[in-house]
Amino acid sequence: MDQPVDLIGVPMDLGADRRGVDMGPSAIRYGGLRDQLESLGIDCTDSGDIGVPQPEHCRSESDIEGEAKYLDATQTVCEQVSERVREIRATETVPLVLGGDHSIAIGTAHGVTDRPTGLLWLDAHADLNTPTTTPSGNVHGMALAAILGEGPFSEMDWAHAPNIRPENVAVVGLRSVDPGERSLLESSPIHAYTMTDIDQRGISTVVREALEAVTTTTDQLAVSLDLDLLDPSEAPGVGTPVKGGASYREAHAAMEIVAETSTDLCSLELVEVNPILDESNRTAELACELAASALGKRVL
Repeated sequence: MDQPVDLIGVPMDLGADRRGVDMGPSAIRYGGLRDQLESLGIDCTDSGDIGVPQPEHCRSESDIEGEAKYLDATQTVCEQVSERVREIRATETVPLVLGGDHSIAIGTAHGVTDRPTGLLWLDAHADLNTPTTTPSGNVHGMALAAILGEGPFSEMDWAHAPNIRPENVAVVGLRSVDPGERSLLESSPIHAYTMTDIDQRGISTVVREALEAVTTTTDQLAVSLDLDLLDPSEAPGVGTPVKGGASYREAHAAMEIVAETSTDLCSLELVEVNPILDESNRTAELACELAASALGKRVL
């Protein structure tokens, strides 16, 4: 890849039930991300971390119908992420956003939507709950719904990213979908691919099809990788592990295909790394490897 990369850490765990993902950016950096990218000849800088308040200092409840824990604080953080991403994009640099829970994707999406944008969402979960359908109230399970303006998010300018349209979104790796999310997917033009699709058709076919679907009528591509895409045997240190996920090689193949696309990569996210649950930082190190594959690393 010819473009330079700028790292942004977002040590956020307000959107999740389980503490620990706030340490994800540090773990990924410690795993050697910058060294791996610079070894590819990529000019890589680090903008440091966005400030995130501790949950003990935040109001948990919100003033909307339904439940969305720490929504006000999440808005504040996502607005900062959006501003930082927008500044980086203005220098023709790719922002590489390190989480933190997946709610930070709301901020990244707003930072890149200066043009029609395709979104590849790699995740065990759909993240399409709204405050009225969520079983938990955790905003990391609503991130994609917020970006697409579903439910009460349609009235929240900080959340709804109008340049990302449902027909230009593909979710790959699904294996844990709540009833409200299933209903939305059945009525939406979102392109949804389960692990069964990957089992039956192969990761390469699925990812290529997903990328074609989201980039045909868009100018740029955003990629959001939740490390729980992978099976917990490969990535034990994630916020919400689900059995039956992608293998090590399937995840690398997906990222290598991302690198092959001719569409401009406008952002890359690595989220939900939880060092507390990890084994010798192996999930964070895997995140570094996958980012390198998405940005052009090959065996030969």
